[in-house]
Amino acid sequence: MNDDQVLTGPGTQTRRALLAGAGAVGASVLLTACGDDSGDEPATPATGGPAATSGGSGAAAIAKTADIPVGGGQVYAAQGVVITQPTEGQFKGFDPICTHQGCPVSNVDGGTINCTCHNSKFAITDGAVKEGPATKPLTAKELKIDGDQISLA
Repeated sequence: MNDDQVLTGPGTQTRRALLAGAGAVGASVLLTACGDDSGDEPATPATGGPAATSGGSGAAAIAKTADIPVGGGQVYAAQGVVITQPTEGQFKGFDPICTHQGCPVSNVDGGTINCTCHNSKFAITDGAVKEGPATKPLTAKELKIDGDQISLA
């Protein structure tokens, strides 16, 4: 019996069949996540649903200003940005990928943008490292504010 025919549990399922089944499940999850959602839902934090377009400019609105709490922010991973509001009416954009080992940041809480892979924390004001192991700040992204709509510039 070769390695591909080693029984993996009750019954006669081979390792090859088990891996093929796992691959099919993974592909169906991926296809579901990338499917066409032809609805007009607003973008959602972290998961990023379809985004509405802002009036006249053609730029896709990522969020509304009211969606971003003062002293906090939201991660819009699918749109490739973290949006923060350090002080009332001041909005900042940052790359959502941690500079330590490339993990996506997971949330904005306690005045910092947080990567839960290795607990790096970045300032919501300028992306500077507040707590390592990261040693480089998050890259800033330019935002466009059009009324109450926020998009990438």
